[in-house]
Amino acid sequence: MSKAWNHTRVAEKLGVVYPLIQGPLGGFPSQRLTAAVSNFGGLGSFGAHGLEPAVINERIAEIRSMTSKPFAMNLWVSMEDQGAHTSDDAAFQKALWHLAPHIKKVGGSAPNYSPYKGIRFEDQARALFDGGVPVFSFIYGVPPREILDEARRKGVITIGTATTPNEASALEQAGVDLVVASGFEAGGHRGSFLRSSEDSLTGTISLVPQTVDQVSIPVIAAGGIADTRGIAAAFALGAGGVQMGTVFLTCEESGAHPVHREAILSGKAKHTSLTRGFTGRLARGIQNELLETLNQPGVEILPYPLQRGLMRSLALPAQEARDAELLALWAGQSANLARCTNVEELLTTLVDSAAEKINRS
Repeated sequence: MSKAWNHTRVAEKLGVVYPLIQGPLGGFPSQRLTAAVSNFGGLGSFGAHGLEPAVINERIAEIRSMTSKPFAMNLWVSMEDQGAHTSDDAAFQKALWHLAPHIKKVGGSAPNYSPYKGIRFEDQARALFDGGVPVFSFIYGVPPREILDEARRKGVITIGTATTPNEASALEQAGVDLVVASGFEAGGHRGSFLRSSEDSLTGTISLVPQTVDQVSIPVIAAGGIADTRGIAAAFALGAGGVQMGTVFLTCEESGAHPVHREAILSGKAKHTSLTRGFTGRLARGIQNELLETLNQPGVEILPYPLQRGLMRSLALPAQEARDAELLALWAGQSANLARCTNVEELLTTLVDSAAEKINRS
């Protein structure tokens, strides 16, 4: 007797009907999306890495008001790059010099330098525990032992992100419950932590089976998965679930700016590239004038999160001007497969066709 495609170790561990995880969209007001995915039977995720603990508590309360189902809050273990505290006004002005013409073009004002003031990962994590989140996902490393111990005591399921099989092993050895094997096709940031991001670029079709063979914990495939064909391929490679991000960006519930959603839906996402220019850390987005500027030789890029803060001075006026060429348009390599603008429509399409393509015995 065949086993239903959605009855996997991932679904069982997370307590969801479908092993479909919505990738956390850090920086977007995606509370509605998170709740909608969870209410459908998948796992909605909210990217909280840039938020103060008090704001995290507010977001958790908002999501809880919209769903009683499991959902994940996502954080970054590594909150800053080397040099963030010592970067000075001179470095700030060098980084601003390349952006200043773009800021002026969309009617923005040049920002002033201010010393870096960070947020502690440990404080954010404790806000999650205080809020009673069911699932705690994270990238850029392995949390301190005391954080993982507290998660186990409180019954919080943990999901780590690996960009190489060795990173997956490190997460398993630390006692993390599940691992996302994230191929370089994925949109957004590369969460590498054992080696540099540039040195850890492994494609999904190569990464997933190696990770499945290397660890005993359930593996979730991510990177370039945008439809049921991608889901079927991930399952064939041994994954027990998939994480998708870019396809959810086009949904109205994502909180992405309409210009961003339109850029993906209109076919402008045929060419995506990696850059450190958006935030200071390697990430993938749609090739446009801004990305080309940031990737030019000699352009000063501040350490994370200083570069991210600087880019806000351009992002807000560019959104007001609806200038798609001067926005950071996060997207993965399969962005052109994104079709849906409503989360329930997207998930219904995926689930209805999954049984036909995935044969699990």
